[in-house]
Amino acid sequence: MFSDPSRHYAPDFEIVEHTADWSIRARGVDLAHLLVSAAYGMSSLLVDDLDELPLSEKRAVQIDAFDRESVLVEWLGELAYLAERDGVVFRQFVLLEATPTIVRATVRGARAPRLQKHIKAVTYHNLEVKQSDDGLEAEIVFDV
Repeated sequence: MFSDPSRHYAPDFEIVEHTADWSIRARGVDLAHLLVSAAYGMSSLLVDDLDELPLSEKRAVQIDAFDRESVLVEWLGELAYLAERDGVVFRQFVLLEATPTIVRATVRGARAPRLQKHIKAVTYHNLEVKQSDDGLEAEIVFDV
């Protein structure tokens, strides 16, 4: 499935209480929307006010994986890695291709003044991309 780069997906996520780690529940009408929601949700955990970050940094991201859960973990893992390595947090995600095994995207954001916490890993803990009446949903746990 190719995502129309001009199509805007409003992020749909919520922070979920978790004992030791961070967790979000992301939703989307399709896989591309789910990936955008999850990425925006994770980024919002990293900084105080995500919407205040400028769009001064641009990166191309390409992910190859085995299935929907793996593509979700690899996608978020790459964005978390860039935040940790370069201090760049992204808030705009244009998906050029989004399939259960491939993501090609352009992401934009900026160097964050500081990260609230550091995400060590995106986990597979109880991860399942589920079909719902409204599309797709997944709960993602981050090891911090």
